Amino acid sequence: MQLLPEWVKQEAVILAWPDQDTDWHRWLAEVRQVYLNIITALNAANTPVILLIKEAEVAACKAQLRNNAKVLLLVADYNDTWVRDYGFLTCSSPQGMQPLEFTFNGWGEKFDARKDNQANRNYLAPLCQLPLISVELVAEGGALEIDEHGHLLSTEFCLRNPKRNGDLSLDKYREIFTQYLGASDVSIFEQGHLEGDDTDGHIDTLVRFTLDKGVVVQSAFNRPDDQHFAGLAALVAECQAALPQHKIFELPLPEIYNPEGDRLPASYANYLISNQHVLCPVYQQPEDQLAMDIMQSAYPDFRIVPINCLPLVQQFGSLHCISMQVPENTLRPEIVKQLNTGVSQR
Repeated sequence: MQLLPEWVKQEAVILAWPDQDTDWHRWLAEVRQVYLNIITALNAANTPVILLIKEAEVAACKAQLRNNAKVLLLVADYNDTWVRDYGFLTCSSPQGMQPLEFTFNGWGEKFDARKDNQANRNYLAPLCQLPLISVELVAEGGALEIDEHGHLLSTEFCLRNPKRNGDLSLDKYREIFTQYLGASDVSIFEQGHLEGDDTDGHIDTLVRFTLDKGVVVQSAFNRPDDQHFAGLAALVAECQAALPQHKIFELPLPEIYNPEGDRLPASYANYLISNQHVLCPVYQQPEDQLAMDIMQSAYPDFRIVPINCLPLVQQFGSLHCISMQVPENTLRPEIVKQLNTGVSQR
């Protein structure tokens, strides 16, 4: 088996609808509009959406969706909407597209995630052609980045949090990632962390692969006096050492605070690739246009689609964190057909 890179053809993206019982309640209207914008952008990329949603929210959500939107409302219960970290991963295998999950424990027991940890088995696995494989390891999708050659990236700060897997060694992590995700090489970075990041430095906020041996890095080159400058510069150097044949694309760092004065972990690297489109977070900041220009250079054959994610980062995450892609030929044919018939429900 081998975990597939994000740019393979997709038949859906999974989201989970925000409601009053999630951490979005303070910004609910603004955050829901972000979700609606993402759904519109995905549909424009010919990507339907599987939307986990609580039963009480179905009618109101339907009223906000376009009638021709390609959205399957999947009634479910969950703690929160960070589906990148609890939604199943998809690996290619001799049997077909294989859904696989790790255990999710709220980023090292920081938050209650018991319902999230059951979401695959209870709701998503029945949509798939092959049965779900569950691996006895605590790990999140946002902590893993892979390219088409099986080179997998992660971060030491995240993996070595003892409330994930105790004192599990990095060599043991490499062994598990090789066994279950087909990693041919594993690079685990020591440097780089954004203040306010509850995930302990997920790789999807820091370093992302492009096609044709490129790597996008959340840098702080534009802010030499920023507290993040030294750590992110060291991360760039780590990437150059680990990936010497790759072209490095450094992204600028925005500076955003919430009303309480907390620095928010706004990252331009937290983008979603889907069917020749790249949905990129922007934050209504001066750096937005430069970041989009760099992204276009990194993905010259893709359409770059900016999405205002300032409401998302108020809860310390962004666009990639709330989404999980489903590669082609993963879902049962009748599910794919339903996804492409407008707004429907299961």
